[in-house]
Amino acid sequence: MRSPAISSVTNLQNLCHKIKESSSVCRWKEVLSHYIEIRKAGFQLIDHTVYSHVLKACLPFSFRLGQSVHASLTKQGFDSFSSVRNSLMDFYAKSGVLSCAFSVFDCMKTRDSVSWNIILHGHLDRGFLEEGVDLFVEARAFGFQPNVSTLVLVIQAYQSLRAFDDGQGFHGYLIRSGLWSLTSVQNSLLGMYTEIRMDYAEILFDEMYEKDVISWSVMIRGYVHQNENVFALESFKQMVSEFGVEPDGQTMVTVLKGCSQLGELKTGKLIHAFVVSRGLDCDLFVGNTIVDMYCKCGDVDSAMLAFGEMPYRNVVSWNSLLSGLVHNEKHDESLRFFALMEKSGLDADEVTLVNLLLICKALGDLHQCKSIHCKIIRRGFYSNELAVNSLIDAYAKCNEIDLSWRLFCQIKSPDVVTWTTMISAFTHCGFPDCGRSLCTRQYEAGRPTPRHPAEPLEACALSAEIGRSKCAHAIAIRMGLASNVAVGTSVLDMYSKCGAIEASRRAFDQISLKNVVSWTAIIAAHGLNGLPREAVALLSEMEAHGVRPNSVTILSVLSACCHGGLVDEGVSLLADIVTKYGTELNSEHYSCLVDLLARAGKLDDAFRLIKSIPAAGASAWGALLSACRTYEDRKLTEGALPRMLELEPSSSAGYLLASNTFAAGGSWTDASGIRCLMKERGVKAVAGYSMVHVGNNVHTFTAGDKCHPLAHTFGPVVEQLHSCMIDTEARVPVL
Repeated sequence: MRSPAISSVTNLQNLCHKIKESSSVCRWKEVLSHYIEIRKAGFQLIDHTVYSHVLKACLPFSFRLGQSVHASLTKQGFDSFSSVRNSLMDFYAKSGVLSCAFSVFDCMKTRDSVSWNIILHGHLDRGFLEEGVDLFVEARAFGFQPNVSTLVLVIQAYQSLRAFDDGQGFHGYLIRSGLWSLTSVQNSLLGMYTEIRMDYAEILFDEMYEKDVISWSVMIRGYVHQNENVFALESFKQMVSEFGVEPDGQTMVTVLKGCSQLGELKTGKLIHAFVVSRGLDCDLFVGNTIVDMYCKCGDVDSAMLAFGEMPYRNVVSWNSLLSGLVHNEKHDESLRFFALMEKSGLDADEVTLVNLLLICKALGDLHQCKSIHCKIIRRGFYSNELAVNSLIDAYAKCNEIDLSWRLFCQIKSPDVVTWTTMISAFTHCGFPDCGRSLCTRQYEAGRPTPRHPAEPLEACALSAEIGRSKCAHAIAIRMGLASNVAVGTSVLDMYSKCGAIEASRRAFDQISLKNVVSWTAIIAAHGLNGLPREAVALLSEMEAHGVRPNSVTILSVLSACCHGGLVDEGVSLLADIVTKYGTELNSEHYSCLVDLLARAGKLDDAFRLIKSIPAAGASAWGALLSACRTYEDRKLTEGALPRMLELEPSSSAGYLLASNTFAAGGSWTDASGIRCLMKERGVKAVAGYSMVHVGNNVHTFTAGDKCHPLAHTFGPVVEQLHSCMIDTEARVPVL
């Protein structure tokens, strides 16, 4: 018969064996159950290696039990073993308690490579990058031999810190220590260089003897990240055709993003076909990216087909297509699609609701906006900055500035975007003074960033008051942002709308790195201020600086030629740009060209051009109607009016243009008929107004305004000016 002592030892050994066995197959609950059984039986563990398994088991379940295990092994003196200390460090590091991990590490008399790797992983995995890098430098002084995962983490730390010089130094260390030949290390270095210096990445890539699918994917992603999408597609072609490397899902996602950024629908379709041929379309991430690519290339029908063919869908899939419908202004289809999403049983997330708010903004649907507001509150998204900022913006676009302000005031600590959104809301709703006042509060609160000054500048541009514009410009200068391209462009635009074209040019000259937006803005400024030839000359100057004009630039030049009567120059420039850059013209370009011909009296040419456009917009017909009024062409008016009213039945512009054209030709019956039609359809004419600055306030006056409190002050002055104008006209000799 066995003694109780022998029986206890046997039971303890069995339990220890079970702990190790369960740990080997990751059955952590069983490990903890066996350990608790040992504790309840009052056994004293003899094998210190058991504690490593128990600490691993504590990680996903109980931090407090892990601390208790630490206390037990310390009592037994097992904390003197390096393997036990390493396990303790690993437990605390992976639990996110780095102070305890470092305390254990600090007490170790001898540290092996495992110890250094654990403490380094703890810091680098938890985002303490600078501390982790410093620890690595210290470890090297002690002859530390890092493992591959540690090397990769250090490289990623240099990448995140954008520490190019230190990263290069680390690259040299890898070559000297013979660790450079590892493919995973080379790929990590490649990733670091693509984030910081693409030219160094290209050199490294060329030097690599073995390039796997990750190497190619990293390079392609680097090109896409740097907006060098043509190079990205060329690299993909070279990878598949010349080197025969099979791409994976991540590669295809990056290539599809490159197509999206280029707007290359034809290439995107070819890539889609390639994805299907390789069977990669079953990858959910790839499928979502295909839908997104079609949406961003403007082919919503293909996006819907791709969505329908997906074997699996998640909320991202639905949001990708919903976002595409919204951004392609298919608002009715967006609402129907959202109804289908709800029927499928998927709950809308923050992105879904933000997309719906974009629809509300476009339609000015206040009721729907309030409904989404309720959903945001019910689903606990009120703390989500994107959702609340979108809500503030949506209420402003529905002209409910009070609701926007109420929301803004409820936010305890508004972030940069929230401040900017509220300032923009005031500006949009015609309260530029409130926008500037809020910006001043923001500046005094010490919250300015490079994007802030653009908002008060837009508010000043709206008010067109030079004094306040100079004040806002001064704030931008004091913040050291006058040379910033976004701020500088807003400054020149602000001065342009105030009529100070020389100040606009000086602001433009102060921009350190001019891009296509700043060049387009200065061209538009000269066109707006009646300097069309200077605008055309600036286009040549822009091209000489190697900046390629975009569709907005072309529109600005055409507009300048249009208002300056430069018909031949405008047509010639348009033809040159299309030939030189292969730019496709859109409806706005054609509308501007129609306006250019019509203003010059070439109404028949303008009419023929409209008829040749597949889908002429309301602006093109409006330009023709406006010219018909100037040149009193009744026949063309009767031909253009039905198209104008068909395209924009609720806009007063077409009705007023036709009515004024008939009235100018003496056709009072027809003019009256158009006015009656407006009343029948409930179309209201929006009156033009003038702004007058009195002290620190802005006052607006409409024609014949007798109700304004300052009407009695300005009335006599206006009458006096009018009489002076009549006297001047009487004294001017007729030549």
